[in-house]
Amino acid sequence: MVDLFEMRREQDGQRVLTPAHETTEFGELVCSNSLKSESPNTAPWLLKQEMRRLGSPLLALADATAVPAGHALAVDRVEFSRRIAEAIASEPRIRVLREEVTSLDPGEYALTIVATGPLTSDRLSAEIARLTGSEHLAFYDSISPIVEADSIAMDRVYFAARWDKGTADYINCPMTREEYEAFHAALVAAESAEIRDWETTCYFEGCLPIEVLARRGVDTLRFGPMKPVGLRDPRTGKTPWAVVQLRQENLRADSYNLVGFQNHLKFGEQARVLRMIPGLEQARFLRYGQIHRNTYLCSPRLLEECLRLRTRPELLFAGQISGVEGYTESIASGLLAGIYAAAIVQGREPQPVPRVTALGSLAHYITHADAKHFQPANITFDLLPHLDEETRRRVRDKKERHRMVCDQALAALEAWREETKPISVL
Repeated sequence: MVDLFEMRREQDGQRVLTPAHETTEFGELVCSNSLKSESPNTAPWLLKQEMRRLGSPLLALADATAVPAGHALAVDRVEFSRRIAEAIASEPRIRVLREEVTSLDPGEYALTIVATGPLTSDRLSAEIARLTGSEHLAFYDSISPIVEADSIAMDRVYFAARWDKGTADYINCPMTREEYEAFHAALVAAESAEIRDWETTCYFEGCLPIEVLARRGVDTLRFGPMKPVGLRDPRTGKTPWAVVQLRQENLRADSYNLVGFQNHLKFGEQARVLRMIPGLEQARFLRYGQIHRNTYLCSPRLLEECLRLRTRPELLFAGQISGVEGYTESIASGLLAGIYAAAIVQGREPQPVPRVTALGSLAHYITHADAKHFQPANITFDLLPHLDEETRRRVRDKKERHRMVCDQALAALEAWREETKPISVL
């Protein structure tokens, strides 16, 4: 029997939420609806393939609620959340408790998995700090705006996928040099939202607000979220100076999010500046960009490779609090924590997933990185072991090397699964 605690709840006619969430539903995706690339032999694809082979229920639900997103896996947020609730409700061995956890003393539980991302409540943060004997680290993550589909001027935009990879599911808003420079100037001058007392400017480098990027230089956005390369406008046959991409938000295709446009501007300023984007002059915003706190452990100092707290092995940590970054990576770490917990319950010592796999490399990074300079990580090939030197000399093509790394990882995962017989669904 598993008790699943969820602090977001209805209480005395009021909804108890976090600063980032808008609902009390399970699996609410607050930043983006994307679970990254499905292009074969990429690092995000490899991670998802490994999760599928281990029977990840959440990834199966993501596949079932996918919306068109070119070569990426993106989901209908509402349907994804609904399916998760449905699956939990249909499992008699799970009891849902709608209350905030403030103590991690063992009590009646033999094992506890702490997966409190993207936000951890102040009281639980204090409890974890008490147990670990160290301060939490925190970075600040951002939320992208969403617009109504029928408020987009479709005669000013075009559908395309970068380099024509996958289907042309993204709406592309092209900018001339003059339009881009005017937009950049307005963005840099726009007024930021008021800083609350719990906020700092310690942003995660991989998810910087667009106004922070813009202040780094006039062309920074053109080499980041507004990169036009590979997005030729079929109406002109030319590549625009800059492009803003919109990704479908749900199965009904009645809303789109501005890809990579997380920000911390006042709502009125967002409406003014973002309506300078071609095609969004009359945009109606369903959600504005926001900033929120993500809290994580200094896992290299605190966690074993099987995600157990070194000083309290009955506690496992997963999700963003463990030091992974991204929805796919958070689901992956939760899958591993569940597999390791199941082994412990069976009286077996959990065996770490092989280092050469994407799953194993992600867990290895957060538990072996330089603790002094530790930052959360997305899955990349940089985290996986390199091919041996002889193979690298022989195989010069980067794509072929990546294919070999993926083949090696999937073979190692199959061997580990055959040897350990993991239980992935309790």
